[in-house]
Amino acid sequence: EVDLVESGGDLVQAGGSLRLSCVASGFSVDDYAIAWFRRPPGKGQEAIVCMNSREGSTIYSDALKGRFSMSRETAENTAFLFMNSLKDEDTALYYCAAGRTCEERDSTILMLAVYRWGQGTQVTVST
Repeated sequence: EVDLVESGGDLVQAGGSLRLSCVASGFSVDDYAIAWFRRPPGKGQEAIVCMNSREGSTIYSDALKGRFSMSRETAENTAFLFMNSLKDEDTALYYCAAGRTCEERDSTILMLAVYRWGQGTQVTVST
């Protein structure tokens, strides 16, 4: 079965850190571009970071680069999102996606030909 499952979301105090996981099944994370998105309450989807397949490039949101970073672990078939210095505006549903490739157009991160979306994991930052 092809699936993406996120975990690691939690209630955390402002200034804290979290690591989110995106575990793939039925396909290899190395063979696809993997991206992280978030949807704050009452707002639209926001792309955080997109990592192309294999040794491809990684594109970060200018607004989040420096506090958020992404890695991909082949042995665990998992992609991770590391979030530091969390703020209340980081409260959102975070989810990952696998697709064909990442592109940046007009400062917007795009994932082309999405193959699979995850269901998401909730991050709530308290002040």
